[in-house]
Parts: sequence; structure tokens; C-alpha cells
Amino acid sequence: MSDITPSQTVGPFFAYGLAPHSRCDWKPNSGYDWKETVGADLVTPDATGTRIRIEGSILDGDGLPINDAMIEIWQADGQGRYAHPRDNRGARPNAKFKGFGRTATDKAGVYSFDTVKPGVVPGPDGKPQSPHIVVCIFSRGMLRQIYTRIYFADEAANSADPILTLVPADRRGTLIAHKEMRGEIAVYRFDIRVQGENETVFFDI
Repeated sequence: MSDITPSQTVGPFFAYGLAPHSRCDWKPNSGYDWKETVGADLVTPDATGTRIRIEGSILDGDGLPINDAMIEIWQADGQGRYAHPRDNRGARPNAKFKGFGRTATDKAGVYSFDTVKPGVVPGPDGKPQSPHIVVCIFSRGMLRQIYTRIYFADEAANSADPILTLVPADRRGTLIAHKEMRGEIAVYRFDIRVQGENETVFFDI
């Protein structure tokens, strides 16, 4: 009988993979060239649309903050266009906006992203989906990452979103970010509870 390979949990995370300067290219005769590729600030000079901040806490089953989680987001731009070859609806005017970000929670379990509010996007069947952001969470104690979505409380289109309407009505609130204005900046609060009471809805992808 062969030995069983022990399972491994996700994290803790080596800081190199979380740093904004996360790609290092070697150039002959000039050494390493650091490229700023992935971080918590998604806004590019050519980004169009409403600039927003997403912030919140990641909490465990006891409601305590998880201080070493990693969170990634993926979204469309302000016109509902993705920086992906499968989005073949023509050239994007804000081609530098990639819609992908990554950050870690701080000692208090808090994370934040600066981005633009995404536009309406078509679903696989062509039906429009309400503006949303896809979220992936990695954390200690997990065997694999988990996925959820951020919807915006001030979007009337939420009531007809083909994904959100699949979620039981009493659970949809765990996917809704609520807005507050801080000066001229719209901040959307989105706490993520990985277990326990009011656990965030996660999707099987």
C-alpha cells in the first residue's frame, strides 16, 4: 500500500508574490528590470468611469479578523468591457486598464482596492449582468481558494441579475457592498465572512 500524500492548506504567503513590483525580468548587460504589474490600485491614467474604493474586512467563523489572507479581484471597465481576448467587442479606449488586482489583509484583517466602478456586462446567454466584481480569497486553513462577487447597493439592475437572483433572497445581502461618500470619493464597504453567522455566499467555479 502506498503512502497517502498529506493535504496542504493555503498560506501563509511569501511577500514576494504580493508586492506591486511582482515581475522581475532579466535583461542582458543591465540586470533585473522590475515591472509594476499587480497591486491594489487598478486605476490607470486612461481609465474612464467613476473612480471608487472597495474596502472591508475578512473575518473567520468566530467573527475575528484574518490578518494574513490574500484577496484578488477581476472586473470589467467602466464601459463593461474586459481586458481579455474573449471580449472581442472591438478595441477598448482604456486599454491600459486591466481590471485585475491583488492585495493582502493587514494586521486588522482589512483590505482595500482603488478602481473604477464596472459597467454592465453580458452573461453567457447574452442577458445583461448587473455591475459586479469577482473576488477570490486565499487564506490559511483552506485547501483551496474561494470565490464570490461584489454587487453595488445603488444598482437597480441587481433585481434582474441572472446570477444574483439564483441566490436565496435572505442571503443576497452578503454579496452587496454599501456606499458612503468620503469627500469626493465613493467608498463601497464589503466585509467577507468565510464561515459562521452571515457567511458570505461563495460560488462553485
